[in-house]
Amino acid sequence: MCLLLGATGVGKTLLIKRLQNILYAALTNELGGPPVTLPTVGTNLTDLTLKRKKVTVRELGGCMGPIWPSYFTDCSAVIFMVDSANISQISSSCIQLLSVLSTEALRSASVLVVFNKRDLPCTMSLVEIKSLFRMDDIVASATQPITTLELSAHSGEGLQDVLRWLESTIIK
Repeated sequence: MCLLLGATGVGKTLLIKRLQNILYAALTNELGGPPVTLPTVGTNLTDLTLKRKKVTVRELGGCMGPIWPSYFTDCSAVIFMVDSANISQISSSCIQLLSVLSTEALRSASVLVVFNKRDLPCTMSLVEIKSLFRMDDIVASATQPITTLELSAHSGEGLQDVLRWLESTIIK
């Protein structure tokens, strides 16, 4: 199981719907525009088929942050999303990430930190946001293998990188 976590409004639902669309587009050759989404209240389960294997992704709504740990059991991977265009949310996202990384149940889970919304004009560069997050320090001190990616769930840029990460992490 892979958990999809992040604050409210970072683009988790859009990411999962776009990943579904990109897998379907491999058959039809059309990705299409971004689907309409609503903020997740609760949890969404989505199955993605990668290399003929089913990968279940559980998206947890950002408002559920206080009870995220109750979903950490049997989790082998975490995708943690950050809105790189929302400067006021950066510090709270960093604290949420640190809390997730320090949980015993996720001690050996692979982690993908996704900096979303790179298509917006007010987005910080990857270097700036990684510096604000102190990603080098986080990666050095974490027990988990951590990968960082920059993407736009809206435009579709970087979606293939997420699929490649899922394939290499979950499907072995």
